[in-house]
Amino acid sequence: MHNVTFYGLSTCGWCKRTKRFLDANGVEYKLIYVDLLRGAERERIVAEIKQWNPQVSFPTVVVDDQTVVIGYRQDRLREVLGL
Repeated sequence: MHNVTFYGLSTCGWCKRTKRFLDANGVEYKLIYVDLLRGAERERIVAEIKQWNPQVSFPTVVVDDQTVVIGYRQDRLREVLGL
């Protein structure tokens, strides 16, 4: 079991594909749609993402607080998650 945090945008096609991939593979994850956040909460989450992905691009998936997968990368997600 991995600790997975998925930062995405509710309108992002690549984010939707990543979500479908994770769901299809039975991966449990915390999903944060950054575009739906406001004010201080949004600022806090963007600062969190910048630690992993300074360009703040989406999707950004953080696994076990150690590894980041940026973009729709099925191959890398399979590798990192052991699928």
